[in-house]
Amino acid sequence: MDKNRNELLAALPRAYYEKLLPALVPVELVFGDILYEPGRPMRDVYFPLNCLVSLLTLVEGHLALEVGMVGREGMVGVPLTLEIAISPVRALVQGTGSAMRMKAAPFLKELRQSHALQRELHRYTYALMAQITQTAACNRFHVVEARLARWLLMTHDRMQTNQFRLTQEFLSHMLGVRRVGVTKAARTLQQNKLISYSRGNITILDRKGLEAACCSCYEIVKDMHDGA
Repeated sequence: MDKNRNELLAALPRAYYEKLLPALVPVELVFGDILYEPGRPMRDVYFPLNCLVSLLTLVEGHLALEVGMVGREGMVGVPLTLEIAISPVRALVQGTGSAMRMKAAPFLKELRQSHALQRELHRYTYALMAQITQTAACNRFHVVEARLARWLLMTHDRMQTNQFRLTQEFLSHMLGVRRVGVTKAARTLQQNKLISYSRGNITILDRKGLEAACCSCYEIVKDMHDGA
């Protein structure tokens, strides 16, 4: 499998994908970049190749909680598939890498005309909805260590690298817990030799061990995506 491709675009008929290419602009997305803000227009959509984007919901204007993540399996800007141009979330790049960007206007034109594009986006939208729903349940019912393991596995699947740049503050927003909770969870995984964590850098040492340590939510979401 090509590590530098977008799976949604790759699922399109070859001739149609080549027709789309002139409107797809390669871009580099950098850790910390904000692609959308809640209540603001979405002027582009993004098809990640080897980067990772978090979808964050904001509480009281400043507290952020991750409700979903998008990588090479999908597209950032799903509300545009419903012809809604206003973002309900903050889209924040949490893993530096490449993506293909497309302006909203030509995207909507293609969406209205292409059944193939509609089909793949409907499948992906279903998978993303399932991920968001399961994440909400996971954040409510499962312990932080299991949630951190799930999050690391989902990140690994999308970026296909064992090393991530993540601060405690960033992780606390992702998991919806205070920094002390993140510190404790990361320390537990490190003591079990599943990860290495130092100065904002996490390295996965034992993927199978993480799979054993995470909650069932990881497999549920993965199965829904694979079956979409």
